[in-house]
Amino acid sequence: MGKFTEQSEQLLKLVGGKENIAAVSHCVTRMRFVLNDPSKADVPAIEKIKGVKGTFTQAGQFQVIIGQEVQDFYNDFTAVSGLEGVSKDQVKKAAKQNQNQLQKIMSAIAEIFAPIIPALVVGGLILGFRNVIGEIDFGNGTIVSNSPFWAGVHSFLWLIGEAIFHMLPVGICWSITKKMGTTQILGIVLGCTLVSGQLLNAYGVAGAAADAIPKWDFGFVKVNMIGYQAQVIPAILAGFCLVFLERFFNKICPKVISMIVVPFCSLVLAVMASHFILGPIGWKIGSWISAGVHAGLTSSVNWLFAGVFGMFYAPLVITGLHHMTNAIDTQLVADFGGTILWPMIALSNIAQGSAVLGMIFLQKKNTKTQEVSIPACISCYLGVTEPAMFGVNLKYGFPFFTGMIGSCIAAMISVGSGVMANSIGVGGIPGILSIQTRFMGIFAIAMLVAMAVPFGLTVAVGKKRLSTEDIYGESEDAEIEGAASQIEACDSSSDADTKETDNNAEIHSVVNGVDLTKVVKGTPIALENVEDEVFSKKMMGDGIGIIPSDETIYAPADGVVKVTMDESRHAIGIKLDNGADALIHVGIDTVQMKGEGFEYLVEREQHVKAGDPLLKFSIGAIKAAGKKDTVICVVIGGN
Repeated sequence: MGKFTEQSEQLLKLVGGKENIAAVSHCVTRMRFVLNDPSKADVPAIEKIKGVKGTFTQAGQFQVIIGQEVQDFYNDFTAVSGLEGVSKDQVKKAAKQNQNQLQKIMSAIAEIFAPIIPALVVGGLILGFRNVIGEIDFGNGTIVSNSPFWAGVHSFLWLIGEAIFHMLPVGICWSITKKMGTTQILGIVLGCTLVSGQLLNAYGVAGAAADAIPKWDFGFVKVNMIGYQAQVIPAILAGFCLVFLERFFNKICPKVISMIVVPFCSLVLAVMASHFILGPIGWKIGSWISAGVHAGLTSSVNWLFAGVFGMFYAPLVITGLHHMTNAIDTQLVADFGGTILWPMIALSNIAQGSAVLGMIFLQKKNTKTQEVSIPACISCYLGVTEPAMFGVNLKYGFPFFTGMIGSCIAAMISVGSGVMANSIGVGGIPGILSIQTRFMGIFAIAMLVAMAVPFGLTVAVGKKRLSTEDIYGESEDAEIEGAASQIEACDSSSDADTKETDNNAEIHSVVNGVDLTKVVKGTPIALENVEDEVFSKKMMGDGIGIIPSDETIYAPADGVVKVTMDESRHAIGIKLDNGADALIHVGIDTVQMKGEGFEYLVEREQHVKAGDPLLKFSIGAIKAAGKKDTVICVVIGGN
């Protein structure tokens, strides 16, 4: 009988029994469950189980906080339940069953666009730069109009911008086939047929007369030859249509002829469906939206329409139907000497960029997300929103909606005040230069609202919704993700009599009678100066950091090895004889090295003496991987 057998039996019953568990795993502090019916979990009773420090639900996972003895608890639980554990990635995959339909749709969109994000970021920056040099009149004309060199740069950069945005359906169809496990080259070919040069470019459709649109003439029926440049929803529908057809023909076609039949039938029928049915439906929806916008702008309740349009313009961008607004703007300029619509579009873009700015603030310690968020924010503020929306806001969900709210309020201010632009301009912060002079002041106020509201809401909601892994990235280790906000406060009392100064925290080298400088040879630094907030804020206990000059970790005191990481081997936990727990973490972000350069010299449950070698690591391997080699040593609890 294991140490936690009784508690495991209680937990199994209180989560709804074995039949209610779709998957179970663990990290360094908690058990992770995917429950078929989360409502069956008796949370109050579970939190009363001896050894359970708390519970929370996140991303479809029901998580039970145990602490450093989670490995033993997990082993006893799997023995009692008869369940086989799975990896955390498998748990996350299984957790999707607990997502609602909207969450599943948002997740699917995010997964489809994930491989395309680098291109969108590049394209966003390029188009934003082209907007600045080619669209803004600085008094004596644009930069392009005054310089042959910059005119050449402007023209050349469009080669890249067109490839990324006009040809976006190619990337979408490829990504869908990649995600769904079907033939990727067929997805690429399908995408190419949506943006072929034989077709009328999507940007030219709104201004083309019906008889000027080229057609395929099949004798009994004629079909418009319209391209779908930069269109998202038609491309998504086309991609999934191809996936369905390929799977269908693979299922019914004999293997001996499948190489011929499946690609041919799948691709031809998918292209026909895309051009004959799916595309025209998308354009019809776009026409309805355009008519509605024009009617709203000319009504007596245009301020109300502004709120609706400001709220839903960003979702319109997702569909790709926002290009229809160009025709409306042009007509408004011709009829009224300016456009009320375009300022709302600029404000919506600013609002989405400000939501990204909120995420940048929240994730300032997560270097991986910053690589996407910062350029996405810049391009959004310059009028190109796709990198921001698909790369950041839709990925997390709530920033997209906070941007919509900020856009709604700003749009009502703009339209309610009669703000009018001379013409279509740069759809971001520089767009104020296109606003008629008498409206620039009130538009500036609307811009401030579009920046402040999404930023504030994103930060407020994000502090509650984001996990520690989202905020800090894997540098906090997948194993200790969420510990900052979920585990019970640790006893970080120190025997050291040193105090923290204003600018430079002093070193607490002795904690609860344990001299942590004995862990590894090197230069001690204050824990507050360690580049890992879970440790530097003493959420896991008090201690020090050490810049190592040696590559062997030693036991700081007598105790029993309780925590080892089977895959990464970069951390070790000891239950000290004085009752405290010591956690030694080698390097920052080294969990990503998957154990390369690390070797345990002891086993779990092995009793060790002070000075016994515990772990060997390679400073060279850590630096070659681009990680910090700081050794972090903390002590939790004790006498």
